[in-house]
Amino acid sequence: MCFLCEAKNSAWAGRRAFLLAAGAGAVAAATPALAQVDVGPPSKLRNLVPAQEIETAAAQQYTQLVADARAKGVLASQGSAQLQRLRTIATRLVPQTAQWNDRSRQWRWEVNLLSSKQINAFCMPGGKIAFYTGILDQLQLTDDEAAMIMGHEMAHALREHARSRIAKSQGTGTILSLGAQLLGLGQLGDVAASIGTQLLTLRFSREDETDADLVGLELAARGGYNPQASVSLWEKMGKASGGAGGPGFLSTHPSGSDRIQQLQANVPKVQQLYARARG
Repeated sequence: MCFLCEAKNSAWAGRRAFLLAAGAGAVAAATPALAQVDVGPPSKLRNLVPAQEIETAAAQQYTQLVADARAKGVLASQGSAQLQRLRTIATRLVPQTAQWNDRSRQWRWEVNLLSSKQINAFCMPGGKIAFYTGILDQLQLTDDEAAMIMGHEMAHALREHARSRIAKSQGTGTILSLGAQLLGLGQLGDVAASIGTQLLTLRFSREDETDADLVGLELAARGGYNPQASVSLWEKMGKASGGAGGPGFLSTHPSGSDRIQQLQANVPKVQQLYARARG
């Protein structure tokens, strides 16, 4: 997965770091064109994990990450040009999300930036996004390429891959027990902390990654970002993977010619959406 930072000095300002409330997605999603990429329905396994609870756990973990980053002095300031650039991209992508997950209308989207050489980014369940400066600087991303990364990470959240992966890893009995605890309001804090820890270490399947590639491609195209950037992005990722140890992002998002070929095959499907968004 990938994760970003939020920042402001006061409690209220911190919450406003980047929040797109329920109405944000409703404006542009009133009569959206039908989906152009074919990814099928999301996994039914996700239904074993309560959406509200995993989103609450993600919000708590994200808040802690942001607080830690602020304490260490690595949280981008509100005046950061790179942070503003990312938030501008998000304002164009978030309104496109509702057709992929109606719950996203109620998500309190946040975008933050962490100062780090790591090539990494993520979006937690519930719309909590984080980028590391390394992914912007080392790959010298264009806005179109940054939008492809953001769209990909948002797609993981929209398609609820984390819910499905946790269901698979925990097993039905544990999940049902978890649900009972949550409904009884008995050990919410402990459960949330446990899930939050898992959210930081989840590795998505090849199918999840393909899913996120294609949904992210369409999200970005609908937001007015050039679909061809998905190809140039992963070409850059492929070159970056040759570094010492390899970027952390590529440990969970492996690059490869098959990935690029699949994106190339789907670029024509969303080209008209891009042209429409560009007016």
